[in-house]
Amino acid sequence: MRPVVLALAWLIRLLAVVQLVLGLLFWTGNAYSFVQLHMLSGLLLVLGVWVQAVLALRAGLRPAVPSVAILWGVLVVGLGVTQTSLLPGDLHWLVRLLHLLVGLAAVAMAEIMARGIRGRPSPAAPRSAPLTGRA
Repeated sequence: MRPVVLALAWLIRLLAVVQLVLGLLFWTGNAYSFVQLHMLSGLLLVLGVWVQAVLALRAGLRPAVPSVAILWGVLVVGLGVTQTSLLPGDLHWLVRLLHLLVGLAAVAMAEIMARGIRGRPSPAAPRSAPLTGRA
């Protein structure tokens, strides 16, 4: 499971960088034609966090962080799709900042879960009976 967790962690990191770059472009008034790409990569990022949460639960991590991560993913998506209608006007920068912080928190939770999974001891291989020469 560790190679899957590691690959998923890197995918989430890559998607987070894409999100940050696109978000900064939008904040500076550029690249609005990429909003759909931003939404798609954000959805993929949240799906990655959810998969990481399921893997964390299966690995036996305490359910607090994975459970919060699943609910947090719903918040990320909900905030993302409704962002333009929230606090329009001069205070909309607060919504943008909240969106950034909520997204970064989701990535942080994925990192915590990945580290927790990788830090768990691997299941021991079954030991065979010692050879004694007797049948």
